[in-house]
Amino acid sequence: MDTSPTALFDSYEQDFQQFILTIGEKLEGDGKDERAEQRKTTLRRVEMELDEADEMVSQMEIEIQGIPQSVRAQYHTRLRTAKSELARYKKLMNDVRTQLARADLLSSSSPQYNSDDPYGSNSDRTRLLAGTALLEDGTKRLQDSHRIALETEDQGAEILMNLRGQREQIENSRNTLQRADMSIDRASNTLKKMIRRMYQQRVVTAAIIIVLVLLIGIIIWEKLS
Repeated sequence: MDTSPTALFDSYEQDFQQFILTIGEKLEGDGKDERAEQRKTTLRRVEMELDEADEMVSQMEIEIQGIPQSVRAQYHTRLRTAKSELARYKKLMNDVRTQLARADLLSSSSPQYNSDDPYGSNSDRTRLLAGTALLEDGTKRLQDSHRIALETEDQGAEILMNLRGQREQIENSRNTLQRADMSIDRASNTLKKMIRRMYQQRVVTAAIIIVLVLLIGIIIWEKLS
């Protein structure tokens, strides 16, 4: 099992490329010639695959924080490329969905010309314009939602970077405290040794004094006797 700092990033990127390849085939390949109902089913699958690809990009963004600084720049470039591809296919899917909705609207509201009803074609045109306006409004809302999602994603990445920096600071502080604790332990041991030697010296000094006193006493006793 590869345990290098870039292994998970490479794995997520490979999964992302597989999703993008499948999405591209469905949106730009033979899938664009499908009938309306088949096309709707394909778009639902594409939407799920885009969500999976988006998740892969989020994982890549998380993993890039643990990559060494010496090679992180090139992985940032690969991440930006992945984000660009994802955004392009999301826009393409929205465009395809809008085109499909317009085609459905046109097919369901085909004009019925009647010589006895001169206002019939104008009414159909009005409904068509209203439907087109609703579709454009929906597309605009989808684009706004996509923009907000991207901004939220950027903010999340920034928060993760800040949290990583704070974690590194906490780890550095903990290491400093550990080193200080070790220094205090060494100093305490040194003081204990000094105190023990001091007591030993006091005992030796007391013994010498006692011996001297005894010698002096013996000498005086011999002289007096």
